[in-house]
Amino acid sequence: MHANSRPVTSSQTEAHSHLSRLVSRHISSPYQKPVMPYNRAAFDLFVQHWRTAGEPPVILDAGCGVGLSTFNLAAQFPRHFVVGVDQSADRIDRKTQWPGPPPPNALLLRAELADFWRLMGEAGIPLERHYLLYPNPWPKIGHLGRRWHGHPAFPAAIALGGTIECRSNWPVYVEEFAMALRQLGVTGVATEAYAPSQPITPFEIKYLASGQQLWRCHAPIPVEVIASMQSNV
Repeated sequence: MHANSRPVTSSQTEAHSHLSRLVSRHISSPYQKPVMPYNRAAFDLFVQHWRTAGEPPVILDAGCGVGLSTFNLAAQFPRHFVVGVDQSADRIDRKTQWPGPPPPNALLLRAELADFWRLMGEAGIPLERHYLLYPNPWPKIGHLGRRWHGHPAFPAAIALGGTIECRSNWPVYVEEFAMALRQLGVTGVATEAYAPSQPITPFEIKYLASGQQLWRCHAPIPVEVIASMQSNV
């Protein structure tokens, strides 16, 4: 992996001033875009594999890319079912960085996260762990709504519960993610500079090799927040 990754550059140097207003809007106006058929088909495939595995606790690798992180999480948590979801079929099919065959407790799916989150909520399938590892930062000021914490489906993601973790090489993204969680009622939100002992995604490997500082936000979702979000999605 070449150490040639450039740090995120943006004219935005702190949390967006419109974030709180945007999150409030999404709480009061649930995301109601119709679920696409291919996303429902992907979700049904997940349910089939999960039930065959005996319905173990679920870990969602949201935006898994080529799936290396899914592979590593499945190896780290062998008693869980790890599903990696990415909207790009090309990335899902490109397993060139996998160290071997996929673990039996891992599944990769091509689907849009906004639909997948809502379908999991409708089916009443909770998460034990929820990872958003190095999502596209959309660093332009006008791109706030494209960041996951600014997306109208974000409350549906939080309604799935579990421990949520976001990692980024842009500290503003992590700061905003934490702010959105707190606004949704999540307590115990932690943000920190992060130096993994063993990188688990291609981006993590590349950023570390390039000498970049990594950041993460993580928090357990309280049951009362889950109930509140479920009533709003």
